[in-house]
Amino acid sequence: MVALGSLWLPLVLSAVFVFIVSSVIHMLLPYHKSDFKQVPNEDALRDAMRPHAPPPGEYVFPYATSMKEMETPEFVAKLEQGPVAFMTVLPNGKQGMGGQLAQWFVYSLIVSLFAGYVASHAVGPNDDYLAVFRYVGAVAFAGYSLGLLQNSIWYRRAWGTTLKSVFDGLIYACVTAGTFGWLWPS
Repeated sequence: MVALGSLWLPLVLSAVFVFIVSSVIHMLLPYHKSDFKQVPNEDALRDAMRPHAPPPGEYVFPYATSMKEMETPEFVAKLEQGPVAFMTVLPNGKQGMGGQLAQWFVYSLIVSLFAGYVASHAVGPNDDYLAVFRYVGAVAFAGYSLGLLQNSIWYRRAWGTTLKSVFDGLIYACVTAGTFGWLWPS
């Protein structure tokens, strides 16, 4: 067993490395550019929504207050008539990313903390790189990727989009595992 406190350096460095790698993936590589599509007649849709000013939040339409309401002919007609959507409304104005980047870094620290915790109980000091890599990598992959699958299961996000993000999570997990393997205490 390894003391969790002795893993502070790989924990912090792995989060820094994941932050850098994720920045490269999203700013320089083109494969996420197709994750979102433009709605047809965007300006007309925006003009129609503006007077209603939905506050920032998560929405679904048509909306039913109960399972019983979902079975009514009126609600079924709304579903058939369309559109049917899950929608996230953001605050108006320029969307700065500072807060989200800070949250992403903290999230990466948390994933590394859990991965380090599991590995600290499963791998001893002086164990080889591959043993550390396996435990840290498996937990980090779970932290970065597995929860994303629910978006395609329940909210019908395109599986291709989700699988690209799961692939990113695999890369982040390998970066995390490699950092822990490199700096594992002896």
